Amino acid sequence: MTIAEQPEDWTEPGAHPVLPGVHRIPLPLPSGALHAVNAYVIESPEGPVIIDSGWAMPDTEKVLEAALRTLGHRLEDIAHVLVTHAHWDHYSQALALRNAFGARVRIGRGERPSIEAHDPANGLHPRQAELLLRCGASELAHRIATMEVPQSDWDMPHSLPDAWLDHGERIALGPRGLDVFATPGHTSGHIVLRDAAAGLLFAGDHVLPHITPSLGLETVPEPKPLRSYLASLRLVRDLPDTLLLPAHGPVTHSVHTRVEELLTHHEERLDACAHEVRAGAGTAFEVARALPWTRRRRRLDDLDLFSQMLAVLETDAHLDVLADQGALTAAEADGVRVYLPG
Repeated sequence: MTIAEQPEDWTEPGAHPVLPGVHRIPLPLPSGALHAVNAYVIESPEGPVIIDSGWAMPDTEKVLEAALRTLGHRLEDIAHVLVTHAHWDHYSQALALRNAFGARVRIGRGERPSIEAHDPANGLHPRQAELLLRCGASELAHRIATMEVPQSDWDMPHSLPDAWLDHGERIALGPRGLDVFATPGHTSGHIVLRDAAAGLLFAGDHVLPHITPSLGLETVPEPKPLRSYLASLRLVRDLPDTLLLPAHGPVTHSVHTRVEELLTHHEERLDACAHEVRAGAGTAFEVARALPWTRRRRRLDDLDLFSQMLAVLETDAHLDVLADQGALTAAEADGVRVYLPG
């Protein structure tokens, strides 16, 4: 899951060439386990096109402006921002660029429910707090529900895009073309962009080289995020292999290699979850407390509050898949979902 340590050798500032006409720009993030997000700049006849432009804050704009200057561009030259999903480290700076410079913003159509439902007045993670109750994590749910919404959340740019991106659509950027693939799982409307001719996959958070993405962390989470995520991984695996251009971490040589690693990881976690249910754990919270987390194999209680939430919800997603497969059975008891061996 996303609570993991990252190497730092890919975060040097500047515009790093990927191929002629394509550059990677690491942009800073305000805090947390992730230290940077990759923006990708594609040259087009209309002007620079940015994929995933970062978290809206002054440092992001300064780093992006300086990197573009080395490529002979200004912020006001940006023609389009294409966004893989609506998390703030991908979407909010796109809206800031639109507001300040008129860049046109597009994002996957499946993100619309969460974008429209977002309201800081409802709390920081309102739906996740409800789901934690179903997982048998009542104390954790209360702590999440009572988290204070920071002022920065209230000030964050938030609105609908200029247009939506749809699965199967082709975006023409002069001689370059990007094909849009819907890859739900990390969020309901996550998309990846594939340049088949150049052998590139702009993967957002769908395929990351060092960590596995969180599942369903959005305002309106889908009911089966892991099932969707595994199907989306297989969709990408069935395409011809390309370079992996992730939103976090270095560019790597093979999408397929990393997809196979991610599928194996989730198979192992499914087996581990089933084992703990057979050993007597009945709820997602109980299973999560029995499992190790991160590469350091930490216990659930040793994680920070946010990571505990992600861990329990990810465990519930795995148990849900096992129930769909018939390996477990599930029943509701006083609003808590209880699992038993199938």
